[in-house]
Amino acid sequence: MKNTKKHLLVVEDDKGLQTQLRWAFEGFEVVIAGDREEAIAQLRKVQPGVVLLDLGLPPDPGGVTEGLATLQEVLSLTPETKVIVVTGDNDRKNAVKAIALGAYDFYQKPVDAEILGLIVNRAYQVHELEIENRRLSHDQGQMPLTGIIATSPQMLEVCRTIEKIAPADVTTLLLGASGTGKERFAQALHELSHRSNKKIVAINCAAIPDNLLESELFGYEKGAFTGAAKTTPGKIEYADGGTLFLDEIGDLPLELQAKLLRFLQERVVEHLGGRKEIPVDVRIICATHQNLKELIKEGRFREDLYYRVSEITINIPPLKDREGDSLVLAKAFLNRFIGEMNSKVKGFTPEAVQAIESYDWPGNVRELESRVKRSTIMADGAFITPQDLQLEVSAHENTPLNLKQVREDAERRAVIRALSHCSDNISDAATLLGVTRPTLYSLLEKLGLKK
Repeated sequence: MKNTKKHLLVVEDDKGLQTQLRWAFEGFEVVIAGDREEAIAQLRKVQPGVVLLDLGLPPDPGGVTEGLATLQEVLSLTPETKVIVVTGDNDRKNAVKAIALGAYDFYQKPVDAEILGLIVNRAYQVHELEIENRRLSHDQGQMPLTGIIATSPQMLEVCRTIEKIAPADVTTLLLGASGTGKERFAQALHELSHRSNKKIVAINCAAIPDNLLESELFGYEKGAFTGAAKTTPGKIEYADGGTLFLDEIGDLPLELQAKLLRFLQERVVEHLGGRKEIPVDVRIICATHQNLKELIKEGRFREDLYYRVSEITINIPPLKDREGDSLVLAKAFLNRFIGEMNSKVKGFTPEAVQAIESYDWPGNVRELESRVKRSTIMADGAFITPQDLQLEVSAHENTPLNLKQVREDAERRAVIRALSHCSDNISDAATLLGVTRPTLYSLLEKLGLKK
């Protein structure tokens, strides 16, 4: 678990100033060191986020050589530590030198505890943000596929399937609700394939009017229709050697379904208004949020085309069915938006975390990203609240993390169901649960469910 203690290492040889500084920083556990050797020992022991370093240390209390040497050693051992150097009055030259060597900030004596406290707190906040950013970058580096942020078993299984089929030129159908990331998975399939050095061409079958879709896909000859001033290749030809991604294929008109089926069988296209067959080497990936089998029953989708485009079918689960992914994604999005917007937001409140985990996210990842982006802009404080996300904290408690409580909750639900099935007959309920009557009575007592 993350260490919640905020350690501050004060490196100062003046005993009086040591005492003053020990109690000057509210909220910090202050550790004192009087020289370089002791400072490095304490650094290794407590790993402070911030070091307050007097440059005038023994055996050179009147100079700065020992202080600067301590600064360099601290940063070589823990580069993420924020070192604030304390210099003598009007000693800007050595302060600037310390900054050049990597110090975070400097402060000139005499000491004003209130101002110094503000500098130390700001340094610690920067330290925490950098550590969190590094952790998030590392976590994303550990993600199963480039660009895919997921830790749930459901999504890890999808990622394993993507890795297996990517090297093969098999036609793939991605099924999932709007906003689940179908296009991102299509991109991952392309990037992991032997076609990754070629382009991936995407076309949304639902976004282009029916009368233009055929020419967009298959191209057209000069004079094929009014305005066709020159021969123009279609999207399929543009994808030659690479990958063609047909998004929302369930919206493809029936007449074009027949033409697409012929292409999948023959791997040749004919321009609109042309007669020449043009061979195209391309991998096909399709996606839809619709139930194609239902569309087949309704006569709106060709069954033979369905079997052609679904040589491999991958179901991408909605966000509400991905255990733990909503919070992982929210933190990743927040980290990105903090950087893009230079925001001072540091994270989510515990209530916001609960709201994120309990909300069903009908708009899936797209909705989550949009809400986090808005809240990063609109948040008044350092931490995003449920109100910033425009979410309500669920009245129901989240699933507990404590295993004992999880077991008790499961037992309580099972006992209540058994009693309900058996009309509160203890003997029958015990039989249904596979326990003895005395055991069931003990459970009722323990769970506060005495009849």
